[in-house]
Amino acid sequence: MSAPDEGLTDRLQQAEKIAAQPQQYKVCEGCGSIVVARAVTCPSCHAYRFDAQPERVVSQARLLALKNPVSVTSSDLD
Repeated sequence: MSAPDEGLTDRLQQAEKIAAQPQQYKVCEGCGSIVVARAVTCPSCHAYRFDAQPERVVSQARLLALKNPVSVTSSDLD
């Protein structure tokens, strides 16, 4: 399996995990990241406004799973 396919598979698996229990997550209104429900601020953009509606969490998880990643992660710097 090539690296891009592995990334897509990982994102799809994460989206399935989030969609199975959307009440444990919320969507950042600043950047669209999905964070755990207990987060006070977004670790990506430091915003503090969130949408915790399960329908929104599931739809955002599906959207992010199919979208090409645009964030720089620590693994990108290795």
